[in-house]
Amino acid sequence: MIDKAEIMDENAMKRAITRIAHEIIERNKGVEDVRLIGIQRRGVPLAKMIASKIREVEGKDVPVGILDITFYRDDLSMLSEHPVVNGTEIDFTVTDKIIVLVDDVMYTGRTARAAIDAVMDIGRPRIIQLAILIDRGHRELPIRADYVGRNVPTSRLEMVNVKVMEFDGVNKVTLSDIEPGKKH
Repeated sequence: MIDKAEIMDENAMKRAITRIAHEIIERNKGVEDVRLIGIQRRGVPLAKMIASKIREVEGKDVPVGILDITFYRDDLSMLSEHPVVNGTEIDFTVTDKIIVLVDDVMYTGRTARAAIDAVMDIGRPRIIQLAILIDRGHRELPIRADYVGRNVPTSRLEMVNVKVMEFDGVNKVTLSDIEPGKKH
C-alpha cells in the first residue's frame, strides 16, 4: 500500500494529543476519576501518549487500560476463522469512573460500539467518552467522538494509516488508496 498523502507529521500528532489531553482535563474538571482505555492496537500507544501529557500538565497519573474488542465485533464471523486476540488488561475498576476510550481512526462507529459493550461487561462507568486521533466520516451508527485530533474527509476507497513509534517506528498519519479487491 503506497501512501498518497501525509495527513499529520509527528509534530501535528503531538499537538493533537496535547489538545485532546487539555480537553479531557477541562471537560472533566480535572482527572480525579478519569481512566483511559486504549482500544487494541494503535489506540493503546495513543492512550499512553495522552496519559503522559496529562501527567505533564496536571502532575497526576491517569491509569491506562488495554481493551481488545475482537469478540464484541458485529463482523466477527466475516473476519477470519481464527481471529487474532491481543488481550484486555484493565487493572482498575471502571464502575463509577469516567472512562475515556481511545482509538486511532473513527470510521463506521462499529469499533466504538463494540468497545462500549466490552466496557459495560466489565462494570458500570459513570460516563464513557471517546477520544480519537482521526475522524474520517462515513458513520453507520449514531456515534460521535467527544475528542477529535483532526477531521479528515475521505472516500470509502481510501484508507487512513495511523503510524505509531511502538509498531511502525514513526509517528505520523497518512492516506492511501485501498488496493482493488481488498475490504477495509
